[in-house]
Amino acid sequence: MEKWYLMTVVVLVGLTVRWTVSLNSYSGAGKPPMFGDYEAQRHWQEVTFNLPVTQWYFNTSNNNLQYWGLDYPPLTAYHSLLCAYVAKLINPDWIALHTSRGYESHTHKLFMRTTVFVADLLIYIPAVILYCCCLKETSTNGKIANALCILLYPGLILIDYGHFQYNSVSLGFALWGVLGVSHDWDLLGSLAFCLAINYKQMELYHSLPFFCFLLGKCFKKGLKGKGFVLLIKIVCTVVASFILCWLPFFAEREQILQVLRRLFPVDRGLFEDKVANIWCSFNVFLKIKDILPRHIQVIMSFCFTFLSLLPACIKLTFQPSPKAFKFTLVSCALSFFLFSFQVHEKSILLVSLPICLILNEIPFISTWFLLVSTFSMLPLLLKDGLLLPSVVTMMAFSIACATSFSIFEKISEEELQLKCFSTSVRKYLPHVTFLPRIIQHLFLFSVIVMVLLTLITVTLDPPQKLPDLFSVLICFISCLHFLFFLVYFNIIIMWDLRNGRNQKKIN
Repeated sequence: MEKWYLMTVVVLVGLTVRWTVSLNSYSGAGKPPMFGDYEAQRHWQEVTFNLPVTQWYFNTSNNNLQYWGLDYPPLTAYHSLLCAYVAKLINPDWIALHTSRGYESHTHKLFMRTTVFVADLLIYIPAVILYCCCLKETSTNGKIANALCILLYPGLILIDYGHFQYNSVSLGFALWGVLGVSHDWDLLGSLAFCLAINYKQMELYHSLPFFCFLLGKCFKKGLKGKGFVLLIKIVCTVVASFILCWLPFFAEREQILQVLRRLFPVDRGLFEDKVANIWCSFNVFLKIKDILPRHIQVIMSFCFTFLSLLPACIKLTFQPSPKAFKFTLVSCALSFFLFSFQVHEKSILLVSLPICLILNEIPFISTWFLLVSTFSMLPLLLKDGLLLPSVVTMMAFSIACATSFSIFEKISEEELQLKCFSTSVRKYLPHVTFLPRIIQHLFLFSVIVMVLLTLITVTLDPPQKLPDLFSVLICFISCLHFLFFLVYFNIIIMWDLRNGRNQKKIN
């Protein structure tokens, strides 16, 4: 690719923004006894380094699961162990059993921030650059602009470098998986996605599109010939990947069951904190958690999730293409976020990743969604003292997208990917030509509402009788946005027949 120096500048800009945000506060800073996610990640280093594998997920005298017990898959534990070995070389006090709880210092903060930075630099950022360089029918300047906007997405930066997590690892592996299966490196793509699932179980949000896309490829090749061979290879790759990741836990059946219980904590209920999904929003009007038994809540959430993602998955299976795959990733991840059981506010990042992948195809809607996704996490970000970084990064991202894609200029049905749908509607309603204008007006109204709610939240105190009023409003408004986006992307998937007819056939 030409102008590599510009891509280097883009990476440096992304890294600079990340490190600048990392200078701010983090989750649970100076807030005993539980502190926050920062302490959780440090504590996992303590546990994995000092205890045998057989005790990592069990409640013992040395591992109180009520105090940030491990609740992610084995690959996260291995990553924590790797970080712990480095921490041991620098300062053993950081991971000393029991006595290191709540450890806070500027040096330790620098170390922890660096671990996120290095993981991002090694896994996520190279995947973003390669993805943008592989974009077809896109100019060199367009690829550079696309990389800049993806790397400046504020939601991921604020959560990983502000709040403190390692989402860039699982999302990076998932992106490598997307690259693999989209360019017919199906085994490498399957391996990368297995690593993503084994790092964070929430990557199951993306699992059905991967399954349907790969199965559709096998159907295209013929299940009595090359397709069957490909299917066997993929199955073997997936099984081998999981066996390698879970090998230390195969000694006893109870080991595996305990890890699974930690990964899928049904006892926590339908939802916990304020999250911008259907169940939390609907709970404002009807207390579902109190009315329905736990098992009914599980069945209900499963049915709604399954039914909402089924049409897109069926179409992808019978009309597989890289474009349809990316849009189905968006639809399925959004369905999981809106309807599934025990969703966290940070899980919106799993929807944001595939949205970033279609940023160059539908820049207006994608930019809108990515801004709303960051806004939906505002209560969490304010709790962590990240108001200023949130405002600055959102403004920087908006300016980058507006400059790169001219999103505020007049948009058309083609640019919104709604040409096929609009043509179908005009067969019955010939005068319906104002859809782009409606969407533009909705966007302007949305921005005004988000700005006003932000100002109200940071300047006014909520009523004493309704202490969570502003947080609930933010979640409810964001949920309405996400429902709109779910309908919008499913319309594109079901009406954009070019996905099935004009894409190059899979050999």
